[in-house]
Amino acid sequence: MKVSFSVLAASAILAVLSIPALAESDTTIERPTTQKMDTFELGSIAWKDEPLLPHGAKSALLIGDPSKPGVFMAYLKFPANYEIPAHTHPFAEVVTVLKGSVWNGMGEKLDREKGDKLGVGASFTLPASHAHYLWNQEESVVLLTATGPWNIKYINPDDDPRK
Repeated sequence: MKVSFSVLAASAILAVLSIPALAESDTTIERPTTQKMDTFELGSIAWKDEPLLPHGAKSALLIGDPSKPGVFMAYLKFPANYEIPAHTHPFAEVVTVLKGSVWNGMGEKLDREKGDKLGVGASFTLPASHAHYLWNQEESVVLLTATGPWNIKYINPDDDPRK
């Protein structure tokens, strides 16, 4: 099949002209916002009890608001020998280990034989509604990057500390 130069040229021009239309999609991206530059040091964080997680977990919000739509980042600190039972979240998230080590396992029941050990600098991603669990042996701090409104649904409702 022979295609004329004018057809190719017209196709190329149409493709180039449609690029701005693709860039101006109706998709709204919630971006983090901040009113000031801030520095966070693990040794001087004002930790708060984290009510969505079992007793002992602490959190410190860096940016965003987990209760509202949009990206947020928070530190989570876990004492030694801590467990978060199997649960899911409504949106995808990224967890990065900043101190200590944690094990992350997939499935609907915490099983210490099936998790991956992650040390400082390691990250893992979780798709929305993906059952997983976490535990450690030493005090650990992770950076959670996620999208609000953030929530946690425990596979076994009896594990939920909010009840």
